[in-house]
Amino acid sequence: MEITENGKKKRFTKKEWSWIMYDWANSIYATNIMAAIFPTIFVSIAGDAGDIWWGYGTSIATFLVAILAPILGAVADYKGMKKKLFTAFMLTGVVFTFLIALVMNNWKLMLVGYIVSRIGFSGSCLFYDSFLTDVTTDERMDKVSSWGYAMGYIGGSTIPFVISIVMLLVLGYSNPIAQKFSILIASVWWLVFSIPFMKNVEQEHYIERTGDTSVGQIFRNIGHTARDIFRRKGLFLFVVAYFFYIDGVGTIISISTAYGTVLGLGTVGMILALLVTQIVAMPCSIWFANLAAKISARKALIGAIIIYTLICCVGFYMGYSLEPHQEAYETALKAEYTDQLSDLTDENAIALRDAGAKYFTDQDAQGKLNAELAKLTEEQQASPEVGRVLRAFALFVGNQANTIQKFQSAVSFSTILFWAMAFMVGTVQGGIQAVSRSYFGKLIPKERSNEFFGFFDIFGKFASVLGPFLYATIGSWTGRSSYGVLALICLFLVGLVIMVTGKKHFKALDRTA
Repeated sequence: MEITENGKKKRFTKKEWSWIMYDWANSIYATNIMAAIFPTIFVSIAGDAGDIWWGYGTSIATFLVAILAPILGAVADYKGMKKKLFTAFMLTGVVFTFLIALVMNNWKLMLVGYIVSRIGFSGSCLFYDSFLTDVTTDERMDKVSSWGYAMGYIGGSTIPFVISIVMLLVLGYSNPIAQKFSILIASVWWLVFSIPFMKNVEQEHYIERTGDTSVGQIFRNIGHTARDIFRRKGLFLFVVAYFFYIDGVGTIISISTAYGTVLGLGTVGMILALLVTQIVAMPCSIWFANLAAKISARKALIGAIIIYTLICCVGFYMGYSLEPHQEAYETALKAEYTDQLSDLTDENAIALRDAGAKYFTDQDAQGKLNAELAKLTEEQQASPEVGRVLRAFALFVGNQANTIQKFQSAVSFSTILFWAMAFMVGTVQGGIQAVSRSYFGKLIPKERSNEFFGFFDIFGKFASVLGPFLYATIGSWTGRSSYGVLALICLFLVGLVIMVTGKKHFKALDRTA
């Protein structure tokens, strides 16, 4: 693999390549566990409030990492500590991801496993980011950082993600074996492809240990780093802007499929749309680094923030246009179908009734119900209660044909918007993260990279607390998840204003970089 430097092609060093491979290793967690597959599994098991609990769980995990980040960063800057802490958090994430698959009959334990595994994932990424200053030079940093995201998308996300999708399609999305496989492959892939990093990447820049490496000294170092950031106005404005715009990025990654599931969009369709995101993101991440070199990192980031603002607008309208039709359909279903059969006692008839209610989000509900009927024996099919179920459903379909048609049309339109949104996210998701990371990395003292990245991470992680919390809280208060997306629009706009109005400070920052 090669990158271009001053018009000449130059191969990645073993250290650079091994560092990039950790993005390949951990990206499957971001795809299968954080974004695409596990959220839909969790929501289906946890029930109607699944996306709300998912939002709170994400907030708890990111809050804890945000609190610990500066302290961990200060400790990691001492000689020999960065690699040890990285390993501890990486293994914690791998192990608890594996354990999620063993407790899938209990959504509360699944949530606990997700919270701990996400702490491990986020903590390892903190140290991984700071290792960027150890493996490459300032001149190569944008390229190396962007190639990390690019290889993560095309390899770590796409290959095991596609394997997981195939398993779910072949065995059925609700099949426990397929669901567990999609979680276990994330754990195994993550561990195996972390080996090059563990073998070849070492801490090159560090603070020598002295006689005074007490807890007090660690906190004094944290205070010194905080003062350095606050005194440099350009750097301070950048991390504040980063706090807001990365909030939106992280929240979109975390809640997109849970949001779509609550709206009733097809699970397989959403996952395939997110696969498009991964494929588009690979070349766009590399292109974004080239764009930053031509027009400046600040202007490239401003462009990405504007696109994310448009993405939020599309996401809001996707839910806003669908929710009234969804509510009307559910109300009619309960009134004319489910409630009519509430007196049934036959186990098979009750199962069919519940199956019919479950398919209110499906455009072929009658066909799905007939498929359930076909699974019954002749004796079960002849049951008068089963006949009541079918007649009640047929009556519902006949009486509410207009409501059903409107709802199905709304679902189709929102599904198209979801695909459009997935493509738009792919164009900027890797680039905005990669350039933010490398831009910051070029501006900080190399021997104190972990301290500075600890503060960089705390801004990002507290933002990731705020976004899911606002989404969950506003969605809970209003009863409509689409309103939660409005908060994300506001966060992107705040980040955009800071990046635009702080132009003179960022120019000075560019010169120092």
